[in-house]
Amino acid sequence: MPLDTTSETGLRPRTVDELTYSLARAAANRQPIGSFDLAALIRLIEHKPEDMTATAEAGLTVAELQKLLAIRGQWLPIDPPCPESLTLGALLATNASGPRRFGYGTIRDYVIGLKVVLADGRLISCGGKVVKNVAGYDLAKLFIGSRGSLGVIVEATFKLRPLPETERFVQARCESLDHAGRLLEAVLDSDLTPVVLDLHQSGGSESPTRPVSGKKAAGSETQPYPIILVTGFAGTRQDVDWQLERAASLGLNQPATHDYEGEFWAGKATVQKASVLPSRLIEALHRISTPFVARAGNGIVYHRGAPPAVSDEPPAKLYRGLKQTWDPQNILPPIPL
Repeated sequence: MPLDTTSETGLRPRTVDELTYSLARAAANRQPIGSFDLAALIRLIEHKPEDMTATAEAGLTVAELQKLLAIRGQWLPIDPPCPESLTLGALLATNASGPRRFGYGTIRDYVIGLKVVLADGRLISCGGKVVKNVAGYDLAKLFIGSRGSLGVIVEATFKLRPLPETERFVQARCESLDHAGRLLEAVLDSDLTPVVLDLHQSGGSESPTRPVSGKKAAGSETQPYPIILVTGFAGTRQDVDWQLERAASLGLNQPATHDYEGEFWAGKATVQKASVLPSRLIEALHRISTPFVARAGNGIVYHRGAPPAVSDEPPAKLYRGLKQTWDPQNILPPIPL
């Protein structure tokens, strides 16, 4: 079985066995691997609607998995950017998420089992295929978000949810960031339970620069895009109707979609990410003068064209220790620091 790798192209295994063989040989030769293409691993291995679980290979795209699950009225409750091209392996490697993160959580919350090929070619399993699996260490959370630097995820088992009966979005245009902060606080203090709670000033994928003050700069002809708070509600029709009525009483009464999300990620400029305490969100946004989309309930800000407003660096010492333990020869791509 050949080792299909160069420092430029990386590995393109056709099967998991081929990947384990190739990595074992790379480790024996101390040959680093630059990248992995798991496009051949696209099977939905198992879907048990009665147990609300599904097992799939890492090359399957998020959109294709959702399409297959929807046939039986279920879904994996995550909505990362670009689901048509994002594979499950990339989703897990980056711990990507989208607007519904506030109500449903991240992919970490839905993984109950993983199969991972380690740097030396060993194939390991962590977790299982049933929801009530509590045996052993929860190694899945170690590999999720590690960007393939500790092991290559080749298969995952997820717990699922029923598709909601209905989902609706409403928004409010805010006069300023401070106004948005007051409205956001009112939503959080209410008895509303939104699945989406986003604040954005995107105006499309290539918005003009916004003055930090939110006001038009002297002598500038650029009109800043509005600051918009978006809420989304999902569930039974009766429950959603009640929440929409309650949201309207707070000023969130304009029909909305989450098209801003796709427009933002369609831009060409580099997206920066910053994580802050939700209570410090408005303060952080005052320091950003470029288009942004913020997960207002989680304290996560995505913006363009400037360095992160708040440092989002991982704990370097801890990550280096993990790398030394799981990949001491540095066969896999470097840990993201």
